[in-house]
Amino acid sequence: MPRTVRGACPHDCPDTCAWLVTVDADGRATSLVGDPDHPFTHGGLCAKVNSYLEDRVYNPARILYPQRRLGGELVRCTWDEAIDGIAGRLRAIIDEHGAESVLPYSYIGTQGMVQGMAMHQRFFAALGASRLERTVCGDNGNAGISATNGSFAGIDPELIEHSRLIVLWGTNTIVTNLHLWPFVQRARKAGAKLVVIDPVRTRTARAADLHLAPRPGTDAALALGLMHVILAEGLHDADYVERHTTGFDALRERAAEYPPERVTEITGLAADEVVSLARDYATIRPAAIRTLVGMEHRRNGAMTYRSIACLPALTGAWRDRGGGLMGMTGPYIRAATRMDRMFLPEPPTRAVNMLEIGRALTELDPPIKALIVYSGNPAAQAPNQSAVLAGLAREDLFTVVHEHFMTDAVLHADYVLPATTQAEHLDLMYSWGHLYLSLNRPAVAPQGEAIPNSELFRRLAAALGLDHPALRQSDEEIVRDILGADITYEQLVETGWVKVPGAERPYADGGFPTPSGKCELYAESLAERGLDPLPAFEPAKPPNGHPLSLVSAKGELHFLNSSYSGVERHTRAAGDPIVEISAADAAERGIADGQDVIVFNDRGAVLARARVGDAVQPGVVAMASGRWASRSPGGRSVNALTSDGVAPWGRGGDFHDTWVDVAVRPFDGCGHAVSR
Repeated sequence: MPRTVRGACPHDCPDTCAWLVTVDADGRATSLVGDPDHPFTHGGLCAKVNSYLEDRVYNPARILYPQRRLGGELVRCTWDEAIDGIAGRLRAIIDEHGAESVLPYSYIGTQGMVQGMAMHQRFFAALGASRLERTVCGDNGNAGISATNGSFAGIDPELIEHSRLIVLWGTNTIVTNLHLWPFVQRARKAGAKLVVIDPVRTRTARAADLHLAPRPGTDAALALGLMHVILAEGLHDADYVERHTTGFDALRERAAEYPPERVTEITGLAADEVVSLARDYATIRPAAIRTLVGMEHRRNGAMTYRSIACLPALTGAWRDRGGGLMGMTGPYIRAATRMDRMFLPEPPTRAVNMLEIGRALTELDPPIKALIVYSGNPAAQAPNQSAVLAGLAREDLFTVVHEHFMTDAVLHADYVLPATTQAEHLDLMYSWGHLYLSLNRPAVAPQGEAIPNSELFRRLAAALGLDHPALRQSDEEIVRDILGADITYEQLVETGWVKVPGAERPYADGGFPTPSGKCELYAESLAERGLDPLPAFEPAKPPNGHPLSLVSAKGELHFLNSSYSGVERHTRAAGDPIVEISAADAAERGIADGQDVIVFNDRGAVLARARVGDAVQPGVVAMASGRWASRSPGGRSVNALTSDGVAPWGRGGDFHDTWVDVAVRPFDGCGHAVSR
């Protein structure tokens, strides 16, 4: 008889959709659909995941057996041969170079607490390997919000339907947070006004009542300009400010430096646009600001989010149901679980920021001698792609990759190991975009000889003689250990998901988890670190010889980060890589709409097709991220251009602080650029 198995999507996405898998009597999954009873998923999946069974589980291109490289070719081997061979090489490397010569590389190829967070951390901590700082997303923005509010916890995203002014600031909701959109639409049907702030005219921006397109990296100046108007016109909530904030007088002085005329010079927005939005934000109640990670990837990213986070306190928006700031929901998930039990104490080994993986593999001294890649594809995900590929190509680098498909990272692997998909293993799924915790149960047996991340590191730990009890826990034991007393494993087996406690109006009566207990408009904690204690506009990195600011955001419907860009059907549907360019910049360079061009800077060059129009303003170009270099014309994707710097505050990346130029450069029909 067919049976239905509950689970949840593993992808790095705020929606973390609950799904139902139907399995026939022969043990084959025949359908996978969104859970219609889930209050956030509402039965719908995105265009990428609708065909998960075809694209991921039963794709004939899947890696199904362990392989090792012999004579330059990958040949099949047994799991025992693979584990023994890997363990032997690691022992030899550690004996000669020390355990810090070993580096893990992973991100959120799976977002699960078991497969994406627990066992691998235990393994590398016990080994004493170099630590990977996983700071691609969230760190800059969360640091900035926390400096203001004491936490980056905001309101329950579902409450946005009660808002009457919604500001989607730096987030392309329709593409990257699709299941929030129905809540936004319900609010609009009830009379809400939707404002999108984004330098690119995205699908979400085109659907808004008002789209404001500031110059990239100038959002803090806009926030300060809004504060200026609100304070100058007496529109702030004086009672809330008096009782629940610190540093108001100092903030007033800082905001006075940003009249609309100056904000116009910095952002490119019209002064009346700044004034109108400030008045709306201060007078339309409830007012909600939605941020995610789109604009944090800059050197000034943390200060940008800090500045925006001051606005709800200034107007008292936190008082209202559906008012305040809506960011990531991680603090509520952490409070409802025992996530700390997942990890072993980190040894005091050297830390490598994953944003600098290219430089780490080519310049670090002592060098990295072994790289273990899982739940990630550094050849596509990481900035400064040419340096990453050069590092992966080192003959003296021992590389192991645990994967579903033959990614660009796999091309450099000494051992390739088959990984299970989400339909084939157990996991506990959290969300950073809503308040639901989901249990993903295996629906089908692993294809071929695939094993989950957790089992890989259990086997490697045993082969290397690492004997900590935490390295022997089963997946179910890990899940039971993580769950708090209020949520049981049996409950999740029965229901599939549960909503953790959140807060409808977390700071309605103050109670900010800051040192002062108030919203810190002036943050002494920043002053102590030598940082500006007030909201501030910090210009982005200067052009450095190239005139166009590159926005390389998640704008591609067919890919999710680097996932699915190796699936032929999605690659065909995505078509040629596109660079959005304004009519003025195109005319200056003799570029016509649809023409083949080269986008370049001092890091590299990529080939694309120009789309000339109003998607970006003059001085800005945009390309979607996510493509593999091997699936891109010319053998490089947009990350060949992006900066690999680390922000001084927040430790996140500055890859949107990238400057480029664009020139006509036709293709030769074989994917190569033709010289003029």
